Amino acid sequence: MTAHAIGDTAVLTGRSLRHILRSPDTIITTAVTPIAIMLLFVYVFGGAIDTGASKGSYIDYMLPGILLITIASGIAYTAYRLFLDMKGGIFERFQSLPISRSGVLWAHVLTSLVSIVVSLAIVVGVALLMGFRTGAGVGGWLAVAGMLVLFTLALTWLAVIPGLTAKTVDGASAFSYPLIFLPFISSAFVPTESMPGPVQWFAENQPVTSIVDTMRALFAGQPVGGEIWIAMAWLVGILAVAYIASMAIYRRRIR
Repeated sequence: MTAHAIGDTAVLTGRSLRHILRSPDTIITTAVTPIAIMLLFVYVFGGAIDTGASKGSYIDYMLPGILLITIASGIAYTAYRLFLDMKGGIFERFQSLPISRSGVLWAHVLTSLVSIVVSLAIVVGVALLMGFRTGAGVGGWLAVAGMLVLFTLALTWLAVIPGLTAKTVDGASAFSYPLIFLPFISSAFVPTESMPGPVQWFAENQPVTSIVDTMRALFAGQPVGGEIWIAMAWLVGILAVAYIASMAIYRRRIR
């Protein structure tokens, strides 16, 4: 982006962040669902699930999947806020000003990134209280953080599409529900070897499994092997496609 576009994005992001600060329940709500799932699986189901890991480490096994669910829960608000701005005529008013077109969308995306990062920090804090332990060093934590940011950006740009095209508020946010459940059909909670054939094939070849396996290895301080490149290819690919599609739809809507 040019300096002009960056400046516009910064101003518009500040506007969106002020809305978030006035209603912090958005961040709290985003964190509540994954925390509830984490409590349920660790204290109710965890003892009956055999992951092949050592006793008492189920929280270590499942946390990467919980973090992805946190992100998937948060992006529904991106589509919701974008939908309200579209219906409220905010974009038409912005078009009468010398504002970068991309800056309007980037402001929504960056606002969601900030709020989701706060939600992720809350979830990790609760996980630590529940006994989560990691052998990752600074490099491992930075690698996990980078993957989570990429995953957030990819899904947030996906959320822009229904935010621009939905006819109702419910339609704008409902698209996130399948994304929330996607980690359940992956290696996030149980090894894929325990699944029936067709389900196992899907679980092993969808993006969440490679991302979860990579983060789990990073948290454990173990070699990640080639799995990280598969995860990165998924993340970058989804982000690129979602960004291009979102910008094309946005230009067509405001033309």
